[in-house]
Amino acid sequence: MGQLRKWLMAAGAAAGLAGSLAQAQDIYQEKSLYRNIVVYEDQGLRCMKFARHNTGRQSCISLGAPNTLVLNYTRMLLGALYLNPKPAKILVIGLGGGTMPSTLQKILPQSRIDSVEIDPSVVKVARQFFGFSPAPQSGVFVEDGRVFVKRALKQGAAYDLIILDAFDHLYVPEHMLTREYLLEVKSLLATNGVMAANTFSSSKLYDSESATYASVFGPFYNLKTENRVILARNGGLPPLPEIQANALLVDKKLAPFGTGKDWLLPLFATGVKWPAGTKVLTDQYSPANLLNGGEGFEKRNSPR
Repeated sequence: MGQLRKWLMAAGAAAGLAGSLAQAQDIYQEKSLYRNIVVYEDQGLRCMKFARHNTGRQSCISLGAPNTLVLNYTRMLLGALYLNPKPAKILVIGLGGGTMPSTLQKILPQSRIDSVEIDPSVVKVARQFFGFSPAPQSGVFVEDGRVFVKRALKQGAAYDLIILDAFDHLYVPEHMLTREYLLEVKSLLATNGVMAANTFSSSKLYDSESATYASVFGPFYNLKTENRVILARNGGLPPLPEIQANALLVDKKLAPFGTGKDWLLPLFATGVKWPAGTKVLTDQYSPANLLNGGEGFEKRNSPR
């Protein structure tokens, strides 16, 4: 996996909005069971990152304007509300500082928002340093995201919006990149339920990820800045006029968070292209196989 780690770490710069951290002040460090967690403050921001020397930022808040979304990918994820402006039941897989569930709770105070995070230390840090405080009707589940999805399917659950934002210090965990996992996620969506996934805009996995998502959801909206956010809907992608109409419905609610249709709508695109024959990622054909030509791999954290 050494070569895989090298190119993922190089690609990780795209997620970070890096800049110099020379003046940053660490305010908390913890080596948890899963990762090294660092919370630091720099130029009016408080951020969380995984691994001491990693410049990629998992979450950031503005100390002077805590409602304003700092990282572009969080603003792009809110574009999911243009596909379904009133999701009553929301699932967020991957907590970080809790930016997405906290923001959605303010926009949709009556909605149930379930958050899933494998690392209990991340949940603790989100509460202590980033103001994460779930509403009474919402839930926080400390477990592997794929395990949670499997269990929720067995229980007959359904969500109107599912946000995939699980990252370690390198990238999305391998077992949460595959066609089998995305099929499970799609099965957990209600009719016209929306899936929003945070990925990198530049990596060697870009084509295979695109082909994998398309194999499950069909056409999807592709929003790109430093990161790439994939938006799809169960039952078919809504046309752009519907997106524009929904944008008008929710824009006043998005304005306090520093985003809205003037910034978001120009990012909506469907023209994702990848070479013919691009490999779809599966539980048997992993990202590592793209580099070493091996056949099959044993999934880490495989759900039981």
